[in-house]
Amino acid sequence: MLLSLELFVMLVMANGSPVVVARLLHQRGNWPVDGGRRWRDGRPIFGASKTWRGLIAGTACCSLFAGLLGVGWLFGALFGLLALVGDLLSSFTKRRVGMPASARAAWLDQLPEAVLPMTLAWWWLNLPAWEAGAVSVLFALSNMLVSPLLYRLGIRKQPH
Repeated sequence: MLLSLELFVMLVMANGSPVVVARLLHQRGNWPVDGGRRWRDGRPIFGASKTWRGLIAGTACCSLFAGLLGVGWLFGALFGLLALVGDLLSSFTKRRVGMPASARAAWLDQLPEAVLPMTLAWWWLNLPAWEAGAVSVLFALSNMLVSPLLYRLGIRKQPH
């Protein structure tokens, strides 16, 4: 149970640290992962809010935290990277269906960034599948409930 809580915290860190770093650094280092390029449909591949700075911040944060927990910095780095790859997949999908950057898509915004790293945890840490699934759903639900609050507090730029 403690491991599940730690993995939940890592999901929050992977997705929250890019936001915190963006607030601290403002426009410095915000190079888009897609380089501003567009897909064959003429829309951005991911969008300007998906940056190398955020990818590095989320990966590094999880790596450090996992190292401190004793599950290993490499596991943490892969966990954080997979969470952010899940976020990129969500953005890619939303751009393909014509949704603008930062548009809300319940479950699509949360599940890929939880399921991918929790699949790694299931495999790497021999976590029961039901537990990995439960942490993923709990993360998605908490994200949908807490994000509007963070927006009202001025921490997030969008309420989702």
